[in-house]
Amino acid sequence: MSKPADVGTLRVGGYVIIDNEPCRVASLTKSKPGKHGAAKARVVAIGVFDGTKRTFVRPVDAQIEVPMIEKKTGQVLALMPSTVQIMDLENYEVFEATYPEEETLKQKLSTGIEVEYWKILEKTKIMRVKS
Repeated sequence: MSKPADVGTLRVGGYVIIDNEPCRVASLTKSKPGKHGAAKARVVAIGVFDGTKRTFVRPVDAQIEVPMIEKKTGQVLALMPSTVQIMDLENYEVFEATYPEEETLKQKLSTGIEVEYWKILEKTKIMRVKS
């Protein structure tokens, strides 16, 4: 799910959808309006799931999609060779998520541990281990 927002309301550290991929805004520069044009914003963002750097330049009053992020807690049930099996602690739904990119986070994963995961645009990412 996503919601529309003006490009001018984006902030560094916020999230935006570029090329159907949720991205975290890394830098944002706004130019002043010129004699014949509107103010423009140049946004550099990094993909949440793939880590790819994406940029776009749009007028400040243009519409852009901002993702709705669901932050949930789950328990690790099993560690598979390529995925992690997680059970949601609210509705007890069982699903699989890919291993996190960060090596320190990957080392902390074991069965029975609680994790915080984010669900963005029907994709899931493990963000941290709860202690």
